[in-house]
Amino acid sequence: MPVILLAIPLVILFVTVSGGRATAVERWDSGHMPADLVYLVGGVSLLLAVVLPSALRKVALSAPLVLVGVGAVIGLLPISGSEPFDPTQHLGLIEHVTEVTVLIALMGVGLALDRPLSFRDRAAWGRWSSTWKLLGIAMPLTIAGVALLGWWGLGIAPAAALLLGAALAPTDPVLASDVQVEGPTVDEAAEKVDEEDEVRFALTSEAGLNDGLAFPFVYAALFLATKGAVSGWGLEWLTWELVGKVVVGVLVGVAIGWVLGNVAFRSRARSLRVAETGEPLMALAAVLLAYGASEVVGGYGFLAVFSCAMTIRSAERSHEYHALMHQVVERLERLLTLLVLLFLGFGLTHGLLSNLDWRGTLVGVALVFVIRPLAGWLALSVGRRVGGDRRYHALERRERWATAFFGVRGVGTVYYLAYAFGHATFPEQRWLWSTAVFTIVLSVVVHGIAVTPVMRSLERCRATLRRA
Repeated sequence: MPVILLAIPLVILFVTVSGGRATAVERWDSGHMPADLVYLVGGVSLLLAVVLPSALRKVALSAPLVLVGVGAVIGLLPISGSEPFDPTQHLGLIEHVTEVTVLIALMGVGLALDRPLSFRDRAAWGRWSSTWKLLGIAMPLTIAGVALLGWWGLGIAPAAALLLGAALAPTDPVLASDVQVEGPTVDEAAEKVDEEDEVRFALTSEAGLNDGLAFPFVYAALFLATKGAVSGWGLEWLTWELVGKVVVGVLVGVAIGWVLGNVAFRSRARSLRVAETGEPLMALAAVLLAYGASEVVGGYGFLAVFSCAMTIRSAERSHEYHALMHQVVERLERLLTLLVLLFLGFGLTHGLLSNLDWRGTLVGVALVFVIRPLAGWLALSVGRRVGGDRRYHALERRERWATAFFGVRGVGTVYYLAYAFGHATFPEQRWLWSTAVFTIVLSVVVHGIAVTPVMRSLERCRATLRRA
């Protein structure tokens, strides 16, 4: 029921954008979809959101791939109109819809991870070794690879090239659900449970953190576009944008998560112990509180939300309340993702790729097939042991390649571009949109087709090793 209530404003917004019932005929004549048909399309879309996850479980296709295809088909229908979709005219809407989608996904990721992380436990930090390698080595290498290819190789302006690298580098917590952990383990033994699938853990934890950690490089592109030479802003960027805001975001998220966790599970007032009543909407309150508080004090809100979710999970790791919160978050994320992907597919047939040229195609292909896989492989090949604990080993060779390859691009990229274009002028704006959308669609297609056979192959290999 809570998710249905939360969906109502989205449906109203959807209808408002398309036009009211009183002007349906006029909007049909002018090439816009009438409100009645919006309801129909919305109903079909929600039905797809319900049935696709189960229907595609045994098929080598991902739900995002199907949804983009459905959106493209809708865009080809006469009722969808013939006017091209110009993202530059809807930056505010695009920014906020994708922002909320990423935030909800980050809360879900933080609640889903079984492997604990504590400031005071060095061994726990060691068990996250694959995550730190992907964040500290693979992501900067990916940003540098895309930026250098665009600037030095293709003659794109430095600020635009850096923005493209920063926007495309983070893996996506929204579209990467097929390669992520399934959800929180909440049985009585959960305190001792760890992630069995290192590939899924690495990709999930990376997606949870790198959206926030890419923001400093987006700001670097903005500074380069508005302030000129690095000498004029480099120190400010290093001390505040790269370090200060990261620390503030994490601390705010941990603090709010600690307070909410203690209230929900340990409050002396029974009425405040929402974990006992099973009211899962606290997860959504946590998203808004962590993000809002972090942004108010100047931190990175994405990091705050993920840190908050991890801290709430650590309060009572074995409690079933985490599963309830995760279910609500997951359903809302599915709804938001569906809307975003349908609009993305719709845009493909309404001019989103109209400014794509051979340079943009080269960037997308290079990122998906060369830059990210090589950067991920190099990062994960550093070191063989994790945290000095002999029970935890580096990823095996096949697992390293799979982890490096499945760097899914998606909604976060769209958000970063919309945010940047709202704060600075980039002459290459339309080209950047087309290039980013092409790369996202390429990632959805390639990774969506490959994910099922590759993950099944890895599972068979692990089963064989366990029997040996």
